[in-house]
Amino acid sequence: MTKSDALELSMLDKICFNVPWSEQSFLEECDNKLATYFLAKDNGKIVGYCGFWQVSNEGQVTNIAVLPEYRRCGIASLLIDSMLTELKETEEIFLEVRESNISAISLYEKYGFQSVGKRKNFYHDPVEDGIVMVRRKN
Repeated sequence: MTKSDALELSMLDKICFNVPWSEQSFLEECDNKLATYFLAKDNGKIVGYCGFWQVSNEGQVTNIAVLPEYRRCGIASLLIDSMLTELKETEEIFLEVRESNISAISLYEKYGFQSVGKRKNFYHDPVEDGIVMVRRKN
């Protein structure tokens, strides 16, 4: 991800999330030394991305998003594979997901993430609990 991607990523986020990140948020992530972002493109258009932070021996997924018309094509899996390759030495990788996002939960479970807790009212618009998931190094 580069700063020139920030506007397009913020527009993708508006399509994918009820509470999207702003262009400024993506610009700040470009300067975040802990952050890594992988982009999926189709003919130069960003169709998905995966972002995460790596702090010491722990990873934290910030977002995984794929445009609706590109879902169920393996893009999220490619992005997660890239992330897991990058974090292969990391002991634990955490993420939060909306309790109602069954398809995302199923995808994360396919990659070895397990539910370890719940964050009450973690999300808003609409208010919903967040499921905390972790993938531990074997």
